[in-house]
Amino acid sequence: MIWHELTIYTTEEATEAIADWLHAQGAGGVSIEESGTLERKRDTSLGQWYEKPLNDIPEGDAVMQAYFSEDTDMERIEAGVRELLQRLPSYGLNPGRGELARSSIQEEAWSEAWKQYFKPTHVSERLVIKPTWEAYEAKPHETIIELDPGMAFGTGTHATTALCMRTLEGVVREGDQVIDVGTGSGILAVTAMRLGASHVLALDLDPVAVSSAKENAKLNRLEQDITVMLSDLLGALKSADDVGVKPPVQVVVANILAEIIITFVDDVYEALAPGGAYVASGIITSKESDVVEALTRAGFEMESRAEENGWVALVARKRV
Repeated sequence: MIWHELTIYTTEEATEAIADWLHAQGAGGVSIEESGTLERKRDTSLGQWYEKPLNDIPEGDAVMQAYFSEDTDMERIEAGVRELLQRLPSYGLNPGRGELARSSIQEEAWSEAWKQYFKPTHVSERLVIKPTWEAYEAKPHETIIELDPGMAFGTGTHATTALCMRTLEGVVREGDQVIDVGTGSGILAVTAMRLGASHVLALDLDPVAVSSAKENAKLNRLEQDITVMLSDLLGALKSADDVGVKPPVQVVVANILAEIIITFVDDVYEALAPGGAYVASGIITSKESDVVEALTRAGFEMESRAEENGWVALVARKRV
């Protein structure tokens, strides 16, 4: 099968917003290559290593490749990308060069090649993401999260996901019921279970995400403990079906864009038990004040924040 390969030259801070849009347009996969210069500061505090070869991408820039099936109207996709790049500054994101290039490629040339760059990754001293095809011997204090994201989802190493995972370490308590909104690959749902949750309801509006999350729950032998649904939060709360948790729950987590987080803060407040925690990530620093304002207006008390590479994760508590 022939695939269209669309290359986008942009910045690291803009990649998540662009990737979300590409996935929504039916991309069969999205890859992101960031700067690999010797000058780049790398976090090796927990023994991380970086297998990706050096490149000539300037610091702060990124090169994205999106893959679309051969019957896709690529003129429409390119026009949509250009329009999105023009709108990014209004979201506080720098589009960078904003240049596009397109080519055709055989499926075999990309469907497996990306895996050589995904190695076991220490998200924290305790949490380790391990791709299913890699061997890794866990240390006694480590918790392993098996992951096969496919080409459609991230590997968990992006700042927003890593921030969320580390934040959940300080929030999830033994026996908590958790709702993961916008679950994607299901990595945060698996993380919550590994941290002691009794059950997780994982929600997404993308059928591909639902399939991926179910598969990763199964890889971690958690298919009985993670209920994955094609739904938004409000729809799940009103569902007559067994969703695995009984609201109000102790934790809600959402690793999505700030604009979307703001739209359902009231639903999250309703879903949480008094004293329950809302962990919100995927927030670019320029949008943090908007999210905090929405959370405060809904009745939340702000508890903590963490920041990495221009992204913020917030913890807000429902008043007791």
